[in-house]
Amino acid sequence: MASSAPVETIGRPHHWQERAAVRWRRLAEFLGELARHPVALTGGIIVLLFILAAIFAPYLTPHNPEIGSLRQRLLPPAWAEGGQADFPLGTDMQGRDLLTRIIFGARISLLVGVLTVAISVAIGSTLGALAGYYRGWFDTLLSRFADLLMAFPFLIFAIAMMAFIGPGFGNLILALTFKGWVEFFRLTRGEIMSEKTREYVEAARALGRSHPAIIATEILPNIVQSVFVLATLRMGFFIVTEASLSFLGLGIQPPTPAWGSMVSEGRDVMLTAWWVSTLPGLAIVLLVLSLNLFGEGLRDILDPRLKVQ
Repeated sequence: MASSAPVETIGRPHHWQERAAVRWRRLAEFLGELARHPVALTGGIIVLLFILAAIFAPYLTPHNPEIGSLRQRLLPPAWAEGGQADFPLGTDMQGRDLLTRIIFGARISLLVGVLTVAISVAIGSTLGALAGYYRGWFDTLLSRFADLLMAFPFLIFAIAMMAFIGPGFGNLILALTFKGWVEFFRLTRGEIMSEKTREYVEAARALGRSHPAIIATEILPNIVQSVFVLATLRMGFFIVTEASLSFLGLGIQPPTPAWGSMVSEGRDVMLTAWWVSTLPGLAIVLLVLSLNLFGEGLRDILDPRLKVQ
């Protein structure tokens, strides 16, 4: 019997090429959808500018964010009377350039937001997936613990934790993530409970797929969009919470530039040097508002039930 001829594969794209083509096509579709949401697009551009400024902060300004000169203390912005071109947004009570401190402060705010969201997503989504899929005592125990944490206002809970464990960057991340995972747990648990009854999950079980494989490769890819949207929206919340704790002296400690502590430092000179507190406060508002607008746009784009026609 003659052996069958080998299947001709020359000229056919490999699997990785097909997957790459699909990814690029989806990216192009996403950018097209985003372009039709001007408010979300504007928010995304502003967030990107903050990220770029944080990354390239040492190259954007010649001043040291932690060292100033008392001879140049409380200089007004360059456009005001008495301002100097070397200090476009003026100086603070220590003679430090305010623009430099705002730019370097973006590093702290974005880093806190990204790390807190990443850790919260990892913990909350993992526990939520396990609880929603397997249910039983594990689900009951975690759900009651999550309900207990939800009973405490987030800021008050974070203040209590920081007062107990002390200020500092690492402790700040711990305090925010200790309760921050709950929102992602509740979202993932609810989505898993809904998705695990779908036909494609039943088909995967019929094919003999293991439960961890079904969760990781079948269900999670279908709910990752919802988790991503929530992560974008919660990042702004964590940035505001970090600024609040730093304002109270429980977060990032001076002389490290953090927007919340910068607002706090300018309280005593608010009437004579309004820029010391006002401009860092406006930076917080602009970044958080942009994140929220971008997150709302993502929800419209990624959720087919809310897509704008």
